[in-house]
Amino acid sequence: MSVQRHLPLATSLPARLIRFFEKYPPPALLKVSAPAHPSPAADPSTPAPDATPSDSPVAHSEIVPSTFSAPRNAPPEAQAGLPYPNPFLPRKNHTTGRWYGPTYGLRKQASLVKLAKQHDVLDLLPWTIKKPGEKEKRRIQNGLQVKGTGEGQKVKGKLWERTLKGRLEMRRKAMLEMPALIQEWKQKGHGRGWKKYPSGKAKK
Repeated sequence: MSVQRHLPLATSLPARLIRFFEKYPPPALLKVSAPAHPSPAADPSTPAPDATPSDSPVAHSEIVPSTFSAPRNAPPEAQAGLPYPNPFLPRKNHTTGRWYGPTYGLRKQASLVKLAKQHDVLDLLPWTIKKPGEKEKRRIQNGLQVKGTGEGQKVKGKLWERTLKGRLEMRRKAMLEMPALIQEWKQKGHGRGWKKYPSGKAKK
C-alpha cells in the first residue's frame, strides 16, 4: 500500500492507533513528513540550526538505538528501518547488560494487529509475531514443536520405527522363498527329519 493512501486514513483511525503511531511513527511517514531544510552551503548567510526540535519527525528519525539490540532469534525485518527499538520485542541494554521486556505484551500486540487490519494500516505497524503469516513461517522453519520436524531436519523416531524398513525387507524375502520352503517340507516327509534349529540342538 502506498504512503499517499495511508495519510488520508490517519484521520479515520481510532484513538488507540493514533496514540501508538504518535509514540512510534512509521519510518515511511517520517520520510514523507520530514521538511526539506536548505543546505548551509547553498546560502552562506543563513546560519545552520543548532539542534533539531524534539517534536519534529526528523528528531525521531535521528534517534539510533545503539545501546539496545533485539534478540538474536528475531528476523532481520524486525528492526529494519526503525529509528527506535521495536516495542513488540524484548531488548538488551549493552551499557548495563540487562534485558527489558517488550513495551506491548502478546495480548496487546494481537489486539493492535487486529485493529490495524480492520482499518487497512497493518503495513505501518512494526514487525511482530502476531502479524498474519508469521505463524506459518515459524511452522515451516521450526516444524510442529517436535524435534526433527523443521526444515532440513529429520525425526529420529522410536527403535521399531528405525528398524521397520529392514524388517519389512526380511518379510518380503521370506514370502518370496516360501514356495521353495513348502516344497522342501513336503520332500522331507512333512517334517520328519526336519531340523528345527540350524545347530541341531533343541532349546530346553
